[in-house]
Amino acid sequence: MKKRLTNFFTITLCLMMMACSNPKGYYSMDYTVSFDTIGHYLLVELNYSSEQVESGDLVLNMPRWAPGYYEILDFAKHLTDFKVTDSKGNPIEWAKEGLNHWRIPRPADGQLRVSYRVYANQRDVASSRVEKEVAFVAPCGVFMHVDGEQTHPVNVRFNLPQGWQHISTGLRPQKEDSCLFSAPDFDVLYDSPFLLGNFYTKQFSHEGHDYEFALETPDGAEEIGLADDFKRIVSAATQLMGDVPYDNYCLIHMGEGGGGLEHQNSQACYTDGTYRFETRKAHVKFLAFVAHEYFHLYNVKCIRPAELWPLNYDREAITPMLWVSEGLTCYYEFRLLRNAGIATPDEALELLSTYFSLYAPYKGQHHQSLRQCSYDIWMNFMNPDENGKDVRINYYFKGPIIGLLMDIDIRRKSGHKQSLDDVMRLLYNRYYKELKRGFTEEEFWQACAEVAGQPLTEVRRLVDTTDDIPYASYLDDAGLRVDTTDWSIRQVEAPSAEQLEFLKKMNL
Repeated sequence: MKKRLTNFFTITLCLMMMACSNPKGYYSMDYTVSFDTIGHYLLVELNYSSEQVESGDLVLNMPRWAPGYYEILDFAKHLTDFKVTDSKGNPIEWAKEGLNHWRIPRPADGQLRVSYRVYANQRDVASSRVEKEVAFVAPCGVFMHVDGEQTHPVNVRFNLPQGWQHISTGLRPQKEDSCLFSAPDFDVLYDSPFLLGNFYTKQFSHEGHDYEFALETPDGAEEIGLADDFKRIVSAATQLMGDVPYDNYCLIHMGEGGGGLEHQNSQACYTDGTYRFETRKAHVKFLAFVAHEYFHLYNVKCIRPAELWPLNYDREAITPMLWVSEGLTCYYEFRLLRNAGIATPDEALELLSTYFSLYAPYKGQHHQSLRQCSYDIWMNFMNPDENGKDVRINYYFKGPIIGLLMDIDIRRKSGHKQSLDDVMRLLYNRYYKELKRGFTEEEFWQACAEVAGQPLTEVRRLVDTTDDIPYASYLDDAGLRVDTTDWSIRQVEAPSAEQLEFLKKMNL
């Protein structure tokens, strides 16, 4: 009897501790979003319901930035008419704290309703937009989480305006309600943009996974075979990485605007408003853009610098490794198109040369290292000064060139038995799948050394310093050269047998 009582109290204590340490079980957060298509507003309501009597105030946070968009955006600046009522409709006084926190006294019955409006009229991939026939909802600037508890489940329901037909996102709708979506935590919700309204959609399956195209301006998409090219990009990435980290994927393309943003099982991009490209070069460049955002689902959504996992939406995630996340993804743009059979060797090198020409002729490379650029991007991402090219660089431009040099160096150090691809696979399998965490700076370079069989000492120096890059000492082995008349990287005119073999192994 005593032993049973001891076990009873032990089990009870454990359950109480679990309830205190894990907030998922005792409150719910249910959002409803409606649309003001004339005033460009999202009308947001949150029903908060707690199963337990809780002490202390409830603090709600709205993110200050969106992952992948490395700039503090302070989404709360678009919010107005914040109101709180109890279960009987009585107003509850609240207090604003800082730029993005709202402190609310908890009612005795644990029930309250929060409402506010979000102005949504910007054409960028991190911001929301509401128009007459369509809306783009970027969740980081719309939904609030409980302070310190972004791992809590959340439900979102959309009240569509009359005549709106579609909701496209990486999340799956509930079977009983196509307008209701559930996310296991706010990280997933914040990583799941929505396109809603009237637009072109296409669903298909490829290699065991479901896909959806949601195209706001689909002119020319069918004619150019966009779906077929996308499938080839997916297949090339799957073959390279050996895995697909999603069940379904949604490609959201909007009209005229700027930029693209990667997500775990979707991409949200602005286009030129048409898929009828005037030149072959423009067509290939666009597909490289699509490939870039797609490969990000591996390199940054899964293969992450340690500073980006877990995420803190209140402050900058400063890391010296964004050149890996962004710069190497730029390198894999042309690799994927080449492996997919979409781009010719000359077209692939032309893509790479475009990046080279955007930093190599300028003085900034002598004043800022690639590593330092990763730190400082939070100040410079969308804030170019007139002297920018004279004093700093961009990891989007220098990063893929370093990627090329790394790939060449690993291949020759390992006798062509290994490549940069093997580094990416090692990081993906070890840190994302096995350890379930990000990698540190030292762990990245250790992974490179493990794959190559020896450290990449010289390449690391080129990343960490502003020293001149001895391009010929890398490119010659691969049968490539730098043409400083137009700052391009090309094949040598009469490659040797060894150089031809190197080019063949690199698929160039």
